[in-house]
Amino acid sequence: MPSASQSSVTATFAVGGKQFRVKVGDTLLLDRLALQPGENAVFDKIQLAEFPDGEVIVGQPHIPDASVTAAVDNHSRGEKLRIFKMRRRKKSRRAAGHRQDLTQITIRAVQCAQPAAAK
Repeated sequence: MPSASQSSVTATFAVGGKQFRVKVGDTLLLDRLALQPGENAVFDKIQLAEFPDGEVIVGQPHIPDASVTAAVDNHSRGEKLRIFKMRRRKKSRRAAGHRQDLTQITIRAVQCAQPAAAK
């Protein structure tokens, strides 16, 4: 099977209960990964791959031998969310806040073998 150019393949992968559609050079904010800045992350749960010639491969549930490689840029925290609950006429109130821990990654490579054209 010939391999497509890494920069031209678009992949959809799952991480942290969410799906992301990426190509080489994209930057994403994910839930915190247990990696240090500068390390590489490899995601192998590729669910869909799109090639520049219009061909699409759909995984069942994942595409075997396909992966997305990304570099961890930095760790940060998201916006502060305020949670406020009030029970009217009961003098009951509760306030809380939340800031999600995030990891910023940059997609470096998308590997997926393009199937041979059917003739």
